[in-house]
Amino acid sequence: MIYELRNYTMRPGRRDELIALFEREFVEPQEAVGIRVTGTFRDPDAPDTFPWVRAFPDMESRRASLEAFYGGPVWRAHRDAANATMESSDDVLLLRPAGPEFQVSERPPVGAAEAPPSSYVATVYHVTDGFAGLFARAAAPVLAEAGVPPVACFETEPAQNTFPRLPVRTGVKVFVWFARFDTPEAEREVDLPMLEPCLTAAPVRLRLRPTARSSLR
Repeated sequence: MIYELRNYTMRPGRRDELIALFEREFVEPQEAVGIRVTGTFRDPDAPDTFPWVRAFPDMESRRASLEAFYGGPVWRAHRDAANATMESSDDVLLLRPAGPEFQVSERPPVGAAEAPPSSYVATVYHVTDGFAGLFARAAAPVLAEAGVPPVACFETEPAQNTFPRLPVRTGVKVFVWFARFDTPEAEREVDLPMLEPCLTAAPVRLRLRPTARSSLR
């Protein structure tokens, strides 16, 4: 699978406007053309952002699916309203699995208003070669012992962007892992000093609260 971790910068105060439009108009039409809308979130530390994840079987399927969706009638009908809420949509990491993948739940129907109580935390590391193996050998057992097992792990997909109309971040090598907590109050960090020699920048930690229709719950 190929994943995108997308993190849009919103115009101030307009995040929930986009989420409402997205959950009403954009989920099923994307999935109808082969895109798996994996998770949609609010970040309590960054209220003017919209982080979300989608997935494709492979890079060629990604190209075909994105051409179908962004060239189709649903996007044409609602793109102006969506774009009006955003300052930027270019913070996109193109990723491939480097460990467990997400286990998704059945998505609530259009109109669902109650978000699940769970919380996800995504940690983004900028890394050197071979980091995924080090993480699996040295960090994953420590996290499991601490009760924070990774529910999904990814690394940079180096293939050329097959849909250049939507830019992705280039020139970066990242490793991203996700933890799930039953409630935000249960969130905790685990010190992983064995990873520090292989990091090329300070880690970025995203606290993610699923939206009402997220398949990650």
